[in-house]
Amino acid sequence: MIVKLFVYCFLLATTIDMYAQKPARPVPIIFDTDMGPDFDDAGAITLLHAFADSGEARILATIASTRYEGVAGVLNVFNTYFRRADIPIGLPKNHGLELRDWQHWTDTLLAKYPHSIKSNEQVPDAVALYRKILSAQPDNSVTIVTVGFLTNLADLYNSGGDQYSPLYGKDLVRNKVKQLVCMAGRFPSGKEFNVDRDAAASKVVFENWNTPILFSGFEIGEKIKTGLPLVQNAAIHNNPTKDVFSICLPKAAEDTAGRKSWDETAVLVAIKGYKPWYRLQEGRFEMHADGSNTWNNNGKGHFHLVEDRPFKEVQDIINTLMMHLPKGS
Repeated sequence: MIVKLFVYCFLLATTIDMYAQKPARPVPIIFDTDMGPDFDDAGAITLLHAFADSGEARILATIASTRYEGVAGVLNVFNTYFRRADIPIGLPKNHGLELRDWQHWTDTLLAKYPHSIKSNEQVPDAVALYRKILSAQPDNSVTIVTVGFLTNLADLYNSGGDQYSPLYGKDLVRNKVKQLVCMAGRFPSGKEFNVDRDAAASKVVFENWNTPILFSGFEIGEKIKTGLPLVQNAAIHNNPTKDVFSICLPKAAEDTAGRKSWDETAVLVAIKGYKPWYRLQEGRFEMHADGSNTWNNNGKGHFHLVEDRPFKEVQDIINTLMMHLPKGS
């Protein structure tokens, strides 16, 4: 028993030590999210701001892949709460899904928390914002994290030159983007919501995108249940993330131990890297007409996470980061 306890403590200390290591410089991030209909997006944007406060991330923009009225304001609520109210926000103006949360947590946040963006009309089109941000960054520097639909990325890839850059979208992506990290797909095969609901956009991106793509699949986040420690923390008050999980967790029996943490895992590995928790399987993501996917192990340029440590290690890290308060609080 003593030996087992020693081994456990040693492994835990080793994991924490590796987790505590910071990147050499902040990772420049564009965060693309559906921000509802699910609520793991709220956890993911909290992790993003926690990493920004620790100096590990530099948030270039938070962009919605949905266009329901109020989504820009919800992003602005989180950015304002974490004292970054000036982070640029965009959304797909001309098309895109209007799916939103059935638990109405977005309405609660908009009614309760300060935000200067009161209407989607106040923010630019997602592709214009992508092109503006990317054109101003050093070559091969930007990590894009998408935890929603691939709508904006397909439009970006197919875009033409504009006032920000004469380059076509595919060339702008090739020059400026270091990697794309996606919460998308099931591995080795299956059907997943983010891919399926805008399958046409997913097909464009996964067949043509010309930088490395790292997938955190459905099976990775499905095991990881988070949010309960935050909800049970009586010391945290007037916190939008806590409000979201407090509203939503009681509404579904499957969430009694916490919500499945798909989106948070994508943010975690985008900033911290995949080690020690995962290894990578290289290959190629292949889409099918029904919106499902399979994995071709003989392909190149795509990678998906494979669990390499007990999932509860990641669960503990995410739960801790979700309790992050604004810097200086």
